[in-house]
Amino acid sequence: MALLSVLGLTVSIGMAQSQSSNKKKSRVMTTNELSATPAGMAKATFGTGCFWCTEAMFETLDGVQSAVSGYEGGPKPNPTYKEVCTGTTGHAECVEVNYDPTKITYTELLQAFFRSHDPTSLNRQGADVGTQYRSVIFYHDDQQKQFAQTVKDELNKSGAYDKPIVTEISPASPFYEAEDYHQNYFAQNPDQGYCAFVIAPKLDKFRKVFKEKLKDGVAH
Repeated sequence: MALLSVLGLTVSIGMAQSQSSNKKKSRVMTTNELSATPAGMAKATFGTGCFWCTEAMFETLDGVQSAVSGYEGGPKPNPTYKEVCTGTTGHAECVEVNYDPTKITYTELLQAFFRSHDPTSLNRQGADVGTQYRSVIFYHDDQQKQFAQTVKDELNKSGAYDKPIVTEISPASPFYEAEDYHQNYFAQNPDQGYCAFVIAPKLDKFRKVFKEKLKDGVAH
């Protein structure tokens, strides 16, 4: 209940102050691409562990135009999935979200972020272990930074979790789009073991919690 109360309050604040935002290797989004957010849209970037799961959840939300899996937060340019999986590149598996702030606010995306994984688990989500699976918010402007920090602080104060939240809040850095086979992975591979036994149950729970915010036609 504390989690819902804190997040609900923050969503209300955010709505009142809404923003006016088969390759073999991954590739960095160019400067033009990074700035080419469609007119009227905004950008948010989140890491909640395996990006297959993060992407599957965020792309169900009404107002989310696209959710792209990729790598961010490390110094190595153009990392591959194999390299990131070593946990030595500094990158996190994450999803870059383009969204319509007139349909869904950044704070509502934060609500989805905190409810979709365990933000108290350091460098681990379930059986996925390593810095590449860390809980992270990459903010794109000062307002996103402020909202993310406020929600994190309020959740810690509220006692919503038994342990402190360890979510990293960092400025957005070069985003490297993951290899093509990672995009829409769950939708294209629903019977694959990880998808069926890990992602599907989490997605079902997510859809029930956010049933009022789902796109038309998304089952819940």
